[in-house]
Amino acid sequence: MPKTPLLSRFPHNRLMEGPTPIQRLDRLESVLGARAKGISVWAKRDDLMGLGGGGNKLRKLEFLVGQAAAEGCDTLVAIGGVQSNFARLAAAACARSGLACELVLAQMVPRDMAIYQGNGNVLLNRLFGARLHVLKRGDDAGGFAMRRASELAASGRKAFVATLGGSTPVGCLGYVDCAFEIAMQSAELGVEFDQVEIPNGSGGMHAGLAAGMVVAGRDPSRILAHTVLSPVDACIAATVDKVNSVLQLMSREEQVEAGDLRISGAQLGGGYGIPTQEMVEAVRLLGSTEGLLVDPVYGGKAFAGMLSDFESGTITPGSNVLFVMTGGSPGLYAYADILNDD
Repeated sequence: MPKTPLLSRFPHNRLMEGPTPIQRLDRLESVLGARAKGISVWAKRDDLMGLGGGGNKLRKLEFLVGQAAAEGCDTLVAIGGVQSNFARLAAAACARSGLACELVLAQMVPRDMAIYQGNGNVLLNRLFGARLHVLKRGDDAGGFAMRRASELAASGRKAFVATLGGSTPVGCLGYVDCAFEIAMQSAELGVEFDQVEIPNGSGGMHAGLAAGMVVAGRDPSRILAHTVLSPVDACIAATVDKVNSVLQLMSREEQVEAGDLRISGAQLGGGYGIPTQEMVEAVRLLGSTEGLLVDPVYGGKAFAGMLSDFESGTITPGSNVLFVMTGGSPGLYAYADILNDD
């Protein structure tokens, strides 16, 4: 069951074993030394989920698969990029739940080499038994998914279409729940997190966390997101819309405006999935100091953003910051050419 009773009326299919831990990154703080400015760094380990290699998308899929089951669907059609973590975990969730899974994979990143097109998440998709539809560059993934759902209907099956990243209002409920989970763990640890740093791709995690904070009477501007998909203005507008849609779904009267959310575009670089030197350095730093893995598309850029926030003073010296580790480590293998380049 969800951790907040406010969500108990929504269909839910359990895919996680329990709350993911929050751990202090003592070794990282020690290595950073004066650069950390006395900031205590903690990690919310959403990479530590047993199913499908773990990752934050399972929180969304608990509600999306629940919705699909409630609607009597036998197939889930999920949309993502070629190396989509959401697609991988959708395939794993379907395997666990007894649903057929079809993945519509769009060419969102200009990387055509075999290591990207066939390794990492793509390999795991196949191991989890999903049927893959790998589109050509420029193809309309949403249109393809809807046509495929119609074809399945014509053959007597019923498909549930999960849009990019699973960031529908229902999918976002997974991170409303996570906001309450973090508040519970904060109280247990006796640590008040002054800032929460996250990546923002399709915006579902940010929207859910922000909506959860609003419902709990907390300030959603405590979250600082780093956009990895869209230019910052478009990202803010889309995320505001998602937050308000989630609040509406929950029958809440509160609404947010653009000024209530903080999103940085400093780590976007050349665009979605395009490596930056800052990302590479951040991935290596966390790996070499804590033995922890962040992916090159989401977590790596967000972690680089957090390090930059230390230096710029965006994070108040001496405060407590929580970095949400979203998982996605299989994607590292699709970027081996970049990460191996000394």
